[in-house]
Amino acid sequence: MLVTTGRTQYPWQAVMRYSVILPWLAGILLQGILLGVLLAKRMWHRFPIFLTYSASNFLLGVALYIIYQAHPSRTLWYRVYWINEAIGLLLALALVYEIFKHLISPYPGLRRLASLIFRVAIVILVLVGCVLASSQHSGQDQQLTRNFLLADEAARILELGLLFFIFLFASVLGLHWRQYVFGVALGLGCYTAVELVRVTMRVHFGITGAPILDMVRIISFNLGLLIWIGYILAPELATSPAEVPKHAQLEQWNRAVMELIYQ
Repeated sequence: MLVTTGRTQYPWQAVMRYSVILPWLAGILLQGILLGVLLAKRMWHRFPIFLTYSASNFLLGVALYIIYQAHPSRTLWYRVYWINEAIGLLLALALVYEIFKHLISPYPGLRRLASLIFRVAIVILVLVGCVLASSQHSGQDQQLTRNFLLADEAARILELGLLFFIFLFASVLGLHWRQYVFGVALGLGCYTAVELVRVTMRVHFGITGAPILDMVRIISFNLGLLIWIGYILAPELATSPAEVPKHAQLEQWNRAVMELIYQ
């Protein structure tokens, strides 16, 4: 038997514990590598939100691991954990907006529309989160967690739907697999899809299978990190003539939006 923090730990419990810790440590290492690559490539000019998202994940990930290993009060760890979740959720939505903004930068009408949609979505999510949080009395930790998961589920559905739209209209938007922005969207989409499944299962089935879901979540995020690192390290190839975006379609959409704005 293994003894940890004064409590008996059976061998199978130790295996489950380290099956989560090792991918977690690998993820922190990959986050550090990604942050270093983004800084070396001076990506704050092209993807400032992506850089902020990566830096936040790395710094809060390190903080969470230190707190976890230091074995302080459970309350402190959960506070930092939920702060990390909330910041990560908002920055992920902002990253989707940055992807949209990058693809439609020549079209002011579409930029304004995208900006309005994302601002309204974030305000609604923040308000819903505040209402759910304030509606709970102290001590109702389980209900508070469930409410956060419900808000998380709604945000992930929105996030994944927008990413699906990007890939569905990739040819119209001029998005192809050689671009950095494609890699950013692909890595985020892979993680978001798995995260939506995990959150939905937690909402409807509670903590049943939570360790396995957490491990799958960490592995999927690590996969996204590998995709991001690979894309940023690889040279961005020029667009071939066959992959030039359908400017006429975008121009038509842009004119329609501009007409609505200035009516």
